[in-house]
Amino acid sequence: MSREYAEDKIRDALKNHGGNVALARKQIMLWSHDDALLLRALATPHLDGIVAYQVERVASGRAELESRQSKKSPKAKEGENFGMDLLRAVAASDANIFGQDNIMTPKRKTASKQHINAIHKMASANRNSGKNK
Repeated sequence: MSREYAEDKIRDALKNHGGNVALARKQIMLWSHDDALLLRALATPHLDGIVAYQVERVASGRAELESRQSKKSPKAKEGENFGMDLLRAVAASDANIFGQDNIMTPKRKTASKQHINAIHKMASANRNSGKNK
């Protein structure tokens, strides 16, 4: 019954707004504030995921961490700390480079003693061959 009820309400909202999905969505939101049966019909299919997320959030300690952070400092408006966010991103050692987000670049290693000796041999052989001319 509840699924059909929600679908009927959605059809009504779409009909009332001439098929405009965005306006129908707003209408359903407004109706769900006053109609508990509609809210329940809309939320029931997603309830298992909602509960699983909230239980995991509390069990992992994220809920406590979030509450402590919100008590420390009120959230800044979006874009208010753009400069600081930009500086942090530039200063971060693990920051992504544009166009190379998923490429793992290996860190340079120091040359081995054997490699250095081989380069010195080639260089000295090159010097000796130049003197013979």
